[in-house]
Amino acid sequence: MSDHTGARHDGYDDWLDALEANEAFSLVCPEGHGSLPPRRVCPECGARELAEEPLPAVGELDTYTVTHVPTPAFADDAPYTTGIVDFGPVRLTGRVIDVPADEVAVGLTVEATVIESETTDERLVAFRPR
Repeated sequence: MSDHTGARHDGYDDWLDALEANEAFSLVCPEGHGSLPPRRVCPECGARELAEEPLPAVGELDTYTVTHVPTPAFADDAPYTTGIVDFGPVRLTGRVIDVPADEVAVGLTVEATVIESETTDERLVAFRPR
C-alpha cells in the first residue's frame, strides 16, 4: 500500500491497481499453493515458479471482527468490520463494507474491491456482499 508520504510499494500497489481494474490475480505455484504479490517464492513449499491466475470474482467470508477502538492509524474509520475471505487459492484480509456490522455472518458471499481509509486516505482491500 502507498504510505502516508505517497510512496508506492512495488508489488502490493500494482496488485491493488489490478483489483481496481477487475484484473486481480493470485500467484500459484506448481503444487497449487496461492499467495499474493510481492512474492518470488511460494511461502508454503519454496517453489520459485509462480504463475498469475485470475482471482475468483467472489469469495466466502471465513471470519470477521468489529473494531470499535482502533489504532491511531484508523481512528476516523471506526467502527469498522475486518474480515478474512477465502478466494480459493488465497485468503484475503480486508474491510467488510456495505452491510451493517450486526448483519455480517460467516459464509457471506462477497466480492473484493478497493477503498480508501478515512483516516489516512491510503488504499485498502474491502469486501462487499454480492
